[in-house]
Amino acid sequence: MSWRPQYRSSKFRNVYGKAASREHCFDGVPITKNVHDNHFCAVNARFLAIVTESAGGGSFLVIPLEQTGRIEPNYPKVCGHQGNVLDIKWNPFIENIIASCSEDTSVRIWEIPEGGLKRNMTEAVLELYGHSRRVGIVEWHPTTNNILLSAGYDYKVLIWNLDVGEPVKMIDCHTDVILCMSFNADGSLLATTCKDKKLRVVEPRSGRVLQEASCKNHRVNRVVFLGSTKRLLTTGVSRWNTRQIALWDQEDLSMPLIEEEIDGLSGLLFPFYDADTHMLYLAGKGDGNIRYYEIGSEKPYLSYLMEFRSPAPQKGLGVMPKHGLDVSACEVFRFYKLITLKGLIEPISMIVPRRSETYQEDIYPMTPGTEPALTPDEWLSGVNRDPILMSLKEGYKRNSKIVFKAPAREKKSVVVNGIDLLENVPPRTENELLRMFFRQQDEIRRLKDELSQKDVRIRQLQLELKNFRNIPKNN
Repeated sequence: MSWRPQYRSSKFRNVYGKAASREHCFDGVPITKNVHDNHFCAVNARFLAIVTESAGGGSFLVIPLEQTGRIEPNYPKVCGHQGNVLDIKWNPFIENIIASCSEDTSVRIWEIPEGGLKRNMTEAVLELYGHSRRVGIVEWHPTTNNILLSAGYDYKVLIWNLDVGEPVKMIDCHTDVILCMSFNADGSLLATTCKDKKLRVVEPRSGRVLQEASCKNHRVNRVVFLGSTKRLLTTGVSRWNTRQIALWDQEDLSMPLIEEEIDGLSGLLFPFYDADTHMLYLAGKGDGNIRYYEIGSEKPYLSYLMEFRSPAPQKGLGVMPKHGLDVSACEVFRFYKLITLKGLIEPISMIVPRRSETYQEDIYPMTPGTEPALTPDEWLSGVNRDPILMSLKEGYKRNSKIVFKAPAREKKSVVVNGIDLLENVPPRTENELLRMFFRQQDEIRRLKDELSQKDVRIRQLQLELKNFRNIPKNN
């Protein structure tokens, strides 16, 4: 029997992270101070969008990627929401369409003009109302154009068909606030985590729960499908309050395949999975480190590779789609790190060190592209189809020919599963209620002042009348 060395051979074992120089960062950005557990950042091959701090409503910046350096304080913003913006996501098939959700209970679709914004944008091409409380998450379907999911604090997930501008399905199996949503590769399954400490795998079109796990020893926060491997990865907290990850079989959530403790820090762990390289990245909110692993099909499933270290804490991270990477530099992943204390957005490239300058086909397989595989009607009728793949060779870039057309909105009722979601006016956000309260108090004070002034005037007139009556009459 021959002796074999006890180590794994991996082409990604030497992957390293490279932070961009200061002139290639985005400086002077008033990043939001909202404590909601989202990334507050979205990136595609053309634009970078960041949720910003603002008074009197919510707003976010949209900056062309080539416009690095210092951002002017009066740079134009997208500022149509009446409450804080909680999540933003770019359409994967139309690069100038972005979805946002807010505390004002609305989901809005915005069309960014060529070259970016020249003035503040306040009018959305589509406003979607159906939730009765604030909306915390939006998610685009990975293979179907114009299908958008939104999760609100009313414990419901709405599936919107943007061709008609209405919700077509409602998933109401959750008993508490939904923390995270993730589609599998073809969009036929949806995994969710919830504050009720349960992990669910749902068939989104019917709303049927296929698998459910009560995570008592592993309180789940975030979930991600691991490509087409039929596995899920969750991040959360163990019973000893240490950060933990767990790997699950999507067809059997009775017990995790493995559980692994990461560290004792308190910040949320964000998972990112690259299906092309089978690499998993873990980034902690509030710390500056990004750990990365390789996912295998056999035990031990998770193989630790390395860690990118930085002293600057991150509030959130945006991820560049594959077709926006620099293949000539062997870049396999790129983060956009939000550093709130400095008002800085710092790109971080994950690079495979190679000496050859030719195209590396082994690290750039065919990857999901910018063309949808299905129309909304096809997907809603039950059709599933894998994403249309494209090659990254020679810096492949293809401009999408799809154009977003907002539907005409005349219907004034939104009926889903026999329930009219707009039968009652959605309650206002806490900030809006406070503003309304203070306005009413000011109005009451103003009216009281006016009344007191009128009372004083009436007394003066009465006194003058009395004095006039006391004047002796001349004979």
